[in-house]
Amino acid sequence: MNPNYHIEDTSEIFSPALVFFKEIIESNIAKAVEQVGDPAKLRPHVKTHKTREITKMEMDAGLIKQKCATIAEAEMLAGCGVPDVMLAYPMVGPNQARLAKLMKSYPETLFTTLVDHEKPIRSLSEIMVKEGLTAPVMMDVDAGMHRSGIELGDEAAALYRLVHELPGLKADGLHIYDGHQRNANVEQREKEIHESFVQIMAFRKRLEDAGLPVEKLVVGGTPQFPVYAKVKGVECSPGTIFLHDGNTQKFPELNYTPAAVLLTRVISKPSRGRITLDLGYKAVASDPPLENRVKLLNVPDATLVLQNEEHLVVETPNADDFAPGDEVYAIPAHICPTCALQDFAYVIEGGKLVGEWKIASRVRSLGC
Repeated sequence: MNPNYHIEDTSEIFSPALVFFKEIIESNIAKAVEQVGDPAKLRPHVKTHKTREITKMEMDAGLIKQKCATIAEAEMLAGCGVPDVMLAYPMVGPNQARLAKLMKSYPETLFTTLVDHEKPIRSLSEIMVKEGLTAPVMMDVDAGMHRSGIELGDEAAALYRLVHELPGLKADGLHIYDGHQRNANVEQREKEIHESFVQIMAFRKRLEDAGLPVEKLVVGGTPQFPVYAKVKGVECSPGTIFLHDGNTQKFPELNYTPAAVLLTRVISKPSRGRITLDLGYKAVASDPPLENRVKLLNVPDATLVLQNEEHLVVETPNADDFAPGDEVYAIPAHICPTCALQDFAYVIEGGKLVGEWKIASRVRSLGC
């Protein structure tokens, strides 16, 4: 068993439980600041942890910019006093009015959002003018992931000019999420990212030569962070590294320690060589393949064979060593949606249970 995850008394921890190890989170935050060299270059993505407490830990480390994906996350960040919040998601339909309400509710926080299409740009302009507001807007660039954004070229340049010219909007820069750049070889990944980034910089120069301001470049996610951390003039937006998880452990250059662990218990031994845990897919993200969904730290040679809403069935040659009620510790492959499944996390400091942190912005609305 990994000594990082020692808990003196688990009698008050109901399983399945999400457990945060506070000292590891602090260490991961400090390591990210050291890696990037300047906290002003960091704009971490709050979607991973969704907690006020970790947000405040980041602020204590000098991180005053945050990225998020929902209005609720943005509201939580503003409520923590974060002065610069980027909503890295296109606001469409009623969410545009919610954004205006959020801006009025927290006037001391700068809220930025993304655009990639003319229709929502024009309606956002109309709403901001009606409410007497100006929204900083970044253009979402499709850097090859083909999930959202607009490809670089004449249409993108015209769209950026439209943002610059419409009332109620302020063209604020480019957002580049190249989450597909996950080559296992870090040198090859760096080469591929730089080849794409050259095109981004050429497009930025084209806009600036046309008299259009491009103040910010917000780039990358977690696997791309080691590359962009060395690039001047950008803001890096990793999300996972402060909690870390099984997926990001696949990148050895991300020398961080998982700080979020699932405590689960054996509930049954249905047949020889099998144990069943109370760790169904209501408690851990089920988007990774079953065989890689969690890493069981204290079950040698475990093979995950079946998972339902409330059960995880494991085959192990060491099944005879376990009895119902025994504890098993698991690192989730994907921590972001795992956190979103929990109401709160138990917090361990110095090996002791010191409290519970609410996963506050897992909901879709906190008021705005």
